[in-house]
Amino acid sequence: MSKRAGFVALIGEPNAGKSTLLNRVVGAKVSIVTHKVQTTRARIRGVAMADQSQIVFVDTPGLFQPRRRLDRAMVAAAWGGASDADVVVLLIEANRGMTEGVERILEGLDEIGKGRKVALAINKIDRVDAPVLLGLSEKMNARYEFEETFMISAERGHGVDALRDWLAGQLPEGPWLYPEDQIADLPMRMIAAEMTREKLTLRLHQELPYQLTVETEGWEERKDGTARIDQLIYVIRDGHKGIVLGHKGETIKAVSKAAREEIEEFLGRRVHLFLQVKVRPNWLDEAERYTEMGLDFKDGNS
Repeated sequence: MSKRAGFVALIGEPNAGKSTLLNRVVGAKVSIVTHKVQTTRARIRGVAMADQSQIVFVDTPGLFQPRRRLDRAMVAAAWGGASDADVVVLLIEANRGMTEGVERILEGLDEIGKGRKVALAINKIDRVDAPVLLGLSEKMNARYEFEETFMISAERGHGVDALRDWLAGQLPEGPWLYPEDQIADLPMRMIAAEMTREKLTLRLHQELPYQLTVETEGWEERKDGTARIDQLIYVIRDGHKGIVLGHKGETIKAVSKAAREEIEEFLGRRVHLFLQVKVRPNWLDEAERYTEMGLDFKDGNS
């Protein structure tokens, strides 16, 4: 059997379950999963193996109506990821159906989908009855000519293997793009920063949904096999700094502990994590911050 390799873009609205699906197929936690929309900022790629095929996933930020520079850069990254891929998978939620947002994505697909295989994956199938599912599938396929339609539950794993195996067969023949043991092409520093940001988002999602970002400033490998990781948390106001630190530093301690444990599990060894909070009023307008997130600052221009 000859080797195959190629790129698959997962696109959909925020919270459709793209990161959950990616983590399920890749079998490791590569893309962060939170209940807050717009958490995936960078085009994280996870690599999955299926027989002799190497599937490289481009996990794109959710597609939504952009309002600010950061939003516009994220949406540009999402469509950029789709137009670079061999196969595109549109993920929609069974319980939400054909929303306005899905309608807008379909309009974009009319353009981007040309000359490319596009599949539909209806996620969260356990939340609706079979007739509703079939009706949604018919409606979507009447609106766009999908190669295949898959009914899945990314969270429970239902239907995910069938989707993965189909994708494996659609990729072009050719050598693998990554060593077999490599699951994400993001530098470890960025993955570690994302893990800390996930913990902050989960903890502070009501107070500070998008006003913070995390960067790994230092990474020192130690002789005893551990690593020292220094990270900066940027917030845009003084008041936000107090929220991140929490009463007597309780919030930052809890976040640091949770992030450290997850980074250790990911790396399979001990780490010493040091977090610092800095106020940077304009970080949303600094090109450097976007580069750190794997986004293009210029894409944010209106």
